[in-house]
Amino acid sequence: MDNETENEVTELLEMLYNSIVDAWSVPLGKDKCMVNRENTLGMIDDIKAQLPIELTEAKRLVSARDEFIANAKREAESIRRASEEQARRIVDEQEVTRTAKARANEIMTTAEAKARELMRAANEYVDDALRRTEEAVNAALSEVRDSRTRFRSLASRPSAPASLKNTASAEEITEE
Repeated sequence: MDNETENEVTELLEMLYNSIVDAWSVPLGKDKCMVNRENTLGMIDDIKAQLPIELTEAKRLVSARDEFIANAKREAESIRRASEEQARRIVDEQEVTRTAKARANEIMTTAEAKARELMRAANEYVDDALRRTEEAVNAALSEVRDSRTRFRSLASRPSAPASLKNTASAEEITEE
C-alpha cells in the first residue's frame, strides 16, 4: 500500500473508532451506543474503496509480469528463427555449415540464458511487489483487528452514569 493510501485508510479507521468511542450510550444497554448511521456507513464505504486499490495493483503487477515473460519468449523465438534462417543460407559449404551450426547453438544458448534471466528477474520483481502488498494488507488487517479489540474492550466497560445508578440503588436497598 502506498503511504498516501495507507494514511487514508488509517485515518478513516481512526475516525470510525473515535465515532464509536464518542457515541452516546443507549439507555439500559451497557454495550450499545448510538452512532450517526450515515457518517459511519460512509467511513466504512471509504475504507472498502481504498483496500481494493492494493488488490488491483497486485493484479496489474501479475499481468505486467506475464506480459514481460511473453515478450521474452517472443524475443527468444525471434532469435531462434533468425538463427535457423541464417544457418539455412550457408548450408552449401560444409565448413561454413559447421560454423553456422556452432553460431546457431551459441545464439540459442545465449537466447535461452537471456530468457531464463529475464523470467527470473520478472518473477523476483513480481514476488517482491506481491510480498510488499501482502505485508501492507496484513498490516491494515492487523490494525482493523486491534481497533476492533480496543472497541470491544471499551464497549464492554459499564458507563459511568449506569455505575452510579447501580451504586445508588444498592445504597438505598441497604438503608431500608
